[in-house]
Amino acid sequence: MVDRYKGRYGSALEPQSYLGQNYFTVDRSLIPDVLQLLRDEDQFDYCVDITAVHYPKREKQFDVLWNLYSYARNERVRVKTQIADGESLPTVVPIWATANWLEREVYDMFGIKFDGHPDLKRILLPDGWKGHPLRKDYGILQQDQEWVQINLGIESGQ
Repeated sequence: MVDRYKGRYGSALEPQSYLGQNYFTVDRSLIPDVLQLLRDEDQFDYCVDITAVHYPKREKQFDVLWNLYSYARNERVRVKTQIADGESLPTVVPIWATANWLEREVYDMFGIKFDGHPDLKRILLPDGWKGHPLRKDYGILQQDQEWVQINLGIESGQ
């Protein structure tokens, strides 16, 4: 599988393994193609999770990761790409329906947008919530105190 993908995408795709976990680091422009092929040709039929990691000091501040599983192969693979703050990625909801809520969570927690998503809105936090709590530069105490005061009319217990 690695040889086929390297032959097809060259240096834009880098296979790696860490502590027995296999993953591809992929140029963001290839994300929809690589994920579609993993589902169609290699039977990774379940999108277990989509998440991100914030590195505020890097030029491309976010790693976005798709954790995939193949029932037929009993195998896992991760796909990772890097994007800058304000960049978006194409939705993978047409590939895996489970991506719907997973992309909404990444949007809610990190502010990463997925182009073409059928209903990209907050899923965990109230609509009026300011910011994205899993960014490392997020001021949770200030936001919590402000939201509690405005919406509940009480002082926060923080």
